[in-house]
Amino acid sequence: MTALVTPFRDGKVDEKSLRDLVEWQIQSGTQVLVPCGTTGEAPTLTDEEHERIITIVVDQAKKRVPVLAGAGSNSTEKAIKLAKQAKKAGATGTLQVTPYYNKPTQEGLYRHFKAIAEAVDLPLVLYNVQGRTAVNMEAETTLRLSQIKNIVGIKEASITRLEQANKIIQEAPSDFGVYCGDDPLNSQIYTLGGRGAISVTANIVPEKVAKVWNLHSAGNKRDSMSAHEKLSPLNKILFIETNPLPVKTALAMMGKCAEEFRLPLCPMSESNKTKLKECLKQEKLLP
Repeated sequence: MTALVTPFRDGKVDEKSLRDLVEWQIQSGTQVLVPCGTTGEAPTLTDEEHERIITIVVDQAKKRVPVLAGAGSNSTEKAIKLAKQAKKAGATGTLQVTPYYNKPTQEGLYRHFKAIAEAVDLPLVLYNVQGRTAVNMEAETTLRLSQIKNIVGIKEASITRLEQANKIIQEAPSDFGVYCGDDPLNSQIYTLGGRGAISVTANIVPEKVAKVWNLHSAGNKRDSMSAHEKLSPLNKILFIETNPLPVKTALAMMGKCAEEFRLPLCPMSESNKTKLKECLKQEKLLP
């Protein structure tokens, strides 16, 4: 699954570049598209832009792949509103991040996600990313939530605690998926029993990231791990500064979109941009 960037041009969503990215992703083997998440600069989008982006991705995908739309907020009421908008736009499901800044308790997290699941009849994937939100959703809370009918999985991006992801994998219902949210650890999560990844790196090498999963799911684990190791330079360089700065800059270097961000995000430092360009050349993504 690819956590899509949101292309901007002259301060507005670049609809043509977004459609081109969607088409390239599908043709390259991406199995699910994930717009309006962290990588898509969701906090800077207006509600109207949010709905429009999901509508464009759904329209361009033409039901060839599912669309798991980011619809999270640190306000439960707003998250419900965004999830309803995502459903109206045709999304297959929503990705719901742990509320940032508020620092809710584990009970507060449980009630937040339960309220969204009960208000919007769409599959819901939880998103745990302590580095962005200042709160970790503990395995016990995720397991409680996994009992709710339309809560179908979790994107675990707090998985420096591999034991946390492993506990969920081992104890959750069989139809509840754990998806890696930290590209350098994709192969490790697959080995533990994860069902896939929501990837940043797949924005620039979708076929290579898909290959790692496809080999693993076909039972060819050794070749899968080898393919994953070959992605290490990209998985490292794409997080040299705050995501999505490096990945969108890389896409701009590749001619896929403009190098444009919304404040408070801003262009990369020149020294890190040089390192990124050198890595892309080594990976034969640039001439």
